[in-house]
Amino acid sequence: MTIQPISENIYQIRLPLPFALNHVNCYLLREADGWTMLDTGLNWVDSQQAWQAAFDELQITPAQIRRIVLTHMHPDHFGMAGYFQMLTGAPLYLSPREAALAQTVWVDNGWRQELAHDFWQLAGVTGGVLATVTAQTERLRQLTMPHPMTMQTITPGTTLAMGGRNWQVIHAPGHADGQILFYDATDQLVLCGDQVLMKITPNIGRWPTTEPDPLGRYLHSLTQLAQLHVRLALPGHGRPIEEWQARLHELQTHHASRLMQMAAAADSVSALTVAQRIFNFDRFGEHEVRFAVAETLAHLEHLVLNGGLTYTDQAGIRLYQTQ
Repeated sequence: MTIQPISENIYQIRLPLPFALNHVNCYLLREADGWTMLDTGLNWVDSQQAWQAAFDELQITPAQIRRIVLTHMHPDHFGMAGYFQMLTGAPLYLSPREAALAQTVWVDNGWRQELAHDFWQLAGVTGGVLATVTAQTERLRQLTMPHPMTMQTITPGTTLAMGGRNWQVIHAPGHADGQILFYDATDQLVLCGDQVLMKITPNIGRWPTTEPDPLGRYLHSLTQLAQLHVRLALPGHGRPIEEWQARLHELQTHHASRLMQMAAAADSVSALTVAQRIFNFDRFGEHEVRFAVAETLAHLEHLVLNGGLTYTDQAGIRLYQTQ
């Protein structure tokens, strides 16, 4: 765990993750009467210990956490929300879409195998790979427990006061349907969640509950975010971003290249086969396999919607091919 003071009243807390992507950035914002927590990390012992060390260093008691705000419901951001709600009594806030997804996916276990079987099979994920995907999903769900008792919502397009600043709440879909970012126009500062990361590209995936064309919505979001004047962006992973416009351009270029790769690899094969041709599965753990297939599905869907690919369904598996 590391604590980094970012700007007046803002601290970045770097928490460990048990994945190849080995950390998540959460934030504490000092209020007049306590603190706001932005994102929480996975609920496992290493994160609990890291948060306690951060509290000790900043001389924070649980009662001083006045509210918990989440950028989105992915487990590395949502995982300790229920834990901290029980510990602090603080209200929890997400966007309406992310609150609904958190209820469906984590509380109601909407991604368990019997509910998600047809989705993964259509992608060509069967047998051992399906067992791997569903086992990892259940493991992640365990790391989101206990679940919050109540969730309240923040509406995109409104303004939220945090840490002595007024933040514009911006809907930024693609990585997550209802992800929200927070922009302080006065200081040209943005809390950008997982929408823009510095050294890695955010996963843009098609999951069982994802709204159509996440990649199209992500690329549109990048175009909108390019209109912001940003001095410093504080992401969910990696180091702060100082060259905002340049990084947005790099992400757009990456996905243009990846779309061409996916189209070239789609010769009457399943999404799983395309993923295996694009990514080195030998290097992947269980967590990365899920993300590779989901990202492939998002790119293939975007190509289909824009006329670059067609598909046929054979024996419950979708096969993609060029026009």
